[in-house]
Amino acid sequence: MFLVNGDASGLVTAELSNWNGKAIKIPRTMVKECTREDITGVGVYFLFCEEDGQGAVYIGEAENVLERLNGHLRDYQAGKESYYWTTAVVFIGRDLNKALIRYLENRIWDIVNECGRMKNLTKNTYKKTILKESQVASMEKFIDNIKVLLSALNYRVLTPMPQAKDDTVYLYCHSTKGTDAKGFVSDGGFTVLKGSKVSDGVVNSFVEHGGNYYALRSKLEEDGIISEGEFQQDYEFSAPSAASAVALGRTSNGNVDWKTNEGTRLKDL
Repeated sequence: MFLVNGDASGLVTAELSNWNGKAIKIPRTMVKECTREDITGVGVYFLFCEEDGQGAVYIGEAENVLERLNGHLRDYQAGKESYYWTTAVVFIGRDLNKALIRYLENRIWDIVNECGRMKNLTKNTYKKTILKESQVASMEKFIDNIKVLLSALNYRVLTPMPQAKDDTVYLYCHSTKGTDAKGFVSDGGFTVLKGSKVSDGVVNSFVEHGGNYYALRSKLEEDGIISEGEFQQDYEFSAPSAASAVALGRTSNGNVDWKTNEGTRLKDL
């Protein structure tokens, strides 16, 4: 990884050994004045933003990515594009062509939907690309490298939700108000499992002083991730306290409120 401007929030390039692809992270504010030749190549790109308070991404492909990014800026100014993206991450490759980037865009579109970490703003992709078997294998490797570099750039849009392993220690959170939640510590924080029940309601102090955690519970209910008092899918929180606060409907110390079946607190594990 190379910080072109000496700042991680600015232009960043990322490469892998023995791979002819390249990632370029560029803020929206730098696109219009950008004159880099590498970003004018054939490739796929991700536009990251927030939509209705939720992380969102648009996936696209272009034979000249920089020209296409400027097209997005013009479309927004003209009212043809409703979402406001803040950062673009571009992946270009020396051997890419129109057929290959159409394949990449469609596969990435599928993976984003499967992972479910962000709202997918791309409505349609070209699904009828015909490639040789060797080309498919090459593009699947390209996608593997995209996953690595996106994670290194702190975008987890192509990272599957955490899965429990044979040695996973499950933790539980209960309350007299109906909370009956189950989860485990995961790489990104704490994952609450599908079927976990949240409290019947929230306490007044949580509404007044719960801040981001109260807003998060409300958003999860609005999005249907929590419906009829129950998690409808696995969900990874950034921290154990975020998970327990949402489940209990009050402020919480996750290190204390998450316990094993035997009653051992998370902090004592």
